[in-house]
Amino acid sequence: MKATVIESPIGPLLSCVDHRGRLLRLDLPKGRTVAELIRDAGSPDCDDGAGRHVARQIDQYFAGRLTAFDLEMQPEGTPFQMSVWSMLAHIPYGETWSYGELARRLHRAGAARAVGRANGANPIAIVIPCHRVIGSNGTLTGYGGGLATKRRLLELESARGENDPAAGQVA
Repeated sequence: MKATVIESPIGPLLSCVDHRGRLLRLDLPKGRTVAELIRDAGSPDCDDGAGRHVARQIDQYFAGRLTAFDLEMQPEGTPFQMSVWSMLAHIPYGETWSYGELARRLHRAGAARAVGRANGANPIAIVIPCHRVIGSNGTLTGYGGGLATKRRLLELESARGENDPAAGQVA
């Protein structure tokens, strides 16, 4: 596993890719230093260039010039977690769904809490947009990167209109 530290407006992010360039993890800072991020990821080797594509897309996202990621990913989780993470990818940029709505779309209407736990275990933050899930009453609830980070990500996305011809394009 190779790691790349990506500087971002919310602090350093750590992307980890496998030998084939597939994104395995994108870790939020959660108040940690770069050294702590690397240690917590299992001390991966420093990047030899495999993570540049990830870093470029993350930079474009934070610059407001990318609304959909084009990255090969290989998250690890249970079949239920994988189904939740797959459904997260269907939440449109700039929109939010509640945990209950996400559970209903998975045909598991009574599983909002389980969906919340799976959402919280998402190993590829931002790219698999777990920040787009909110409480049923419209409030921001639990986010591994902290509610302030969740708010910033949602504000970034809401500032970009769908009618903007540059939305979704990578420079």
